[in-house]
Amino acid sequence: MQRERIPWDQYFMLQALVISTRSTCNRLSVGATLVRDKRIIAAGYNGSVSGDDHCLDEGCYLVDGHCVRTIHAEMNAILQCAKFGEATDGAEIYVTDFPCLQCTKMLLQAGIRKITYMRNYHNDPYAQKLIALKHVELNQVQVDPQLLTQLSFDQPKRD
Repeated sequence: MQRERIPWDQYFMLQALVISTRSTCNRLSVGATLVRDKRIIAAGYNGSVSGDDHCLDEGCYLVDGHCVRTIHAEMNAILQCAKFGEATDGAEIYVTDFPCLQCTKMLLQAGIRKITYMRNYHNDPYAQKLIALKHVELNQVQVDPQLLTQLSFDQPKRD
């Protein structure tokens, strides 16, 4: 019997979940995967500016209830594209949590055509309005834990 291949949306969301484990924030670990033509073009997680203190080490730097030390996962992914000359127009993003209003505006301005997220997180009504206004596809997916049973962590036997 042949095993079924993992669906693309599950594949890219699992990538975002793995990426989120690099987060340096105590409050929420978020990962994002930018994709074009079923190819990952960038990834990001929420964390401090390179070289600055991490929330994990120094605690969150809160202003008005928001950690200002952290760059969001979506922004880190877009910035990675800018740094390495990868166009974002027409790309899709898979992000573990619903994007905040500022990230939503940035994604729309960057030409992202599809936003797929796993968890609701303070879903801003204005962000949802902007997504609809720009006719950007918005999907919520749940990762099927059964897919992880297909992974093998055993070392292959050598002949």
